Amino acid sequence: MRQFWGRTVGRTVVEKILSEHSGREVCAGEFTVAAVDLILAQDGTAPLAIDVFNQLGVGKLAIPGKSAFFIDHASPPPRRELANDHAKIRKFVSEHSAVIFDIGDGVCHQVMTEKCTSPGDILIGADSHTVTGGAVGAFAVGMGSTDVAVGLAYGKNWFRVPETFKILLKGMFSKAVFPKDLILHLIGLIKADGANYKCLEFTGESLRHMSIPDRMTVANMSVEAGAKCGIFPSDERTKMFLTELGREDKFRRIEADKDAEYEETIEIDLSTLRPMVSLPHRVDRVLPVDAPELKEIEINQIFIGSCTNGRIEDLRIASSIIKGKRKHENVRLIVIPASRLTFKQAMDEGILEIFNEFGASINNPGCGPCCGVHQGIPSDGENVLSTSNRNFKGRMGNPEAFVYLSSPATAAASAITGRITDPREGM
Repeated sequence: MRQFWGRTVGRTVVEKILSEHSGREVCAGEFTVAAVDLILAQDGTAPLAIDVFNQLGVGKLAIPGKSAFFIDHASPPPRRELANDHAKIRKFVSEHSAVIFDIGDGVCHQVMTEKCTSPGDILIGADSHTVTGGAVGAFAVGMGSTDVAVGLAYGKNWFRVPETFKILLKGMFSKAVFPKDLILHLIGLIKADGANYKCLEFTGESLRHMSIPDRMTVANMSVEAGAKCGIFPSDERTKMFLTELGREDKFRRIEADKDAEYEETIEIDLSTLRPMVSLPHRVDRVLPVDAPELKEIEINQIFIGSCTNGRIEDLRIASSIIKGKRKHENVRLIVIPASRLTFKQAMDEGILEIFNEFGASINNPGCGPCCGVHQGIPSDGENVLSTSNRNFKGRMGNPEAFVYLSSPATAAASAITGRITDPREGM
């Protein structure tokens, strides 16, 4: 609790976490220096962070066992320059006793949530989708490589405590509607800059029905509304998730005070949502999948994967829709599990066999075509339907292509028909 103009005021989840790590009570709008628990950098951002760290001249990492480097964005490397970057990262990790997740281990945000991130942590990462960690009740934020280098050197960083939007969720998802549809709906509602440097704190009765993988999808795309972070309270669902991964000792309950102050409250009834699609070249250009404008859009390539929707739950949903069906002859389907654990689960459950029989290309865990480096760059004029998080012009490697975003269910249904298709038709 904190005093404000002579009265006691409760704190949001982010205010609680930053206060703990600052050694003093802080509130929205303040600047503070706080200790960090975890740091990540990936192969696209780590080389610059390493250069800046070396320029600082501190000699050693502040928290080497909690500093994780990932080779996931170009994994395996498609070009000599990228292979050399990977060699640079491996050398740095070896010299400084840091942690590395190499080719095939998976996407940084998925792996960090599986293995490292815990409720109440501060995680900084040289990647904007570091916000995924908010699914387990961590203050997880993306930063530039220079700021992350400061974290590597000193184990702390400066923050402006963000104001918080309370996203109050009610009801339950209807048939063929999923968390991806929720976050696309929200981004369409508040727009790409509607939550600039705010925290989106998700709460309400619906959380008891939302698994941590569900929450990861929502937290992951909070940044697409400009948010500094997207965060959920840690609860029994969080405890269940950590227990399943053998990390039950990392559980702690953290939630906002009942009288916490919010800049804005947005209520969403999940039962009223429909499957959503984001149109090129802005994430906030969203329409329900059954909108007339989408009715005849043919799709050339479909990507099911990424840190947004490459989890086992996503692959289960997609495989259940395509099982026993035939892929449309004009569609290329690329499937990439988000982590080595997900890959094994999909293999053990026969999911990869379903995708293979359907005619999909199944690639090793990693980011794949999401960031446009390799493993599925579209040609000029092609339409891509992706379960990833961004559809900016050129995002998937070709500024002359058109990228639409959807849930895995919509993507799977569309792989059968060759056009953007309402998944409710086949479920």
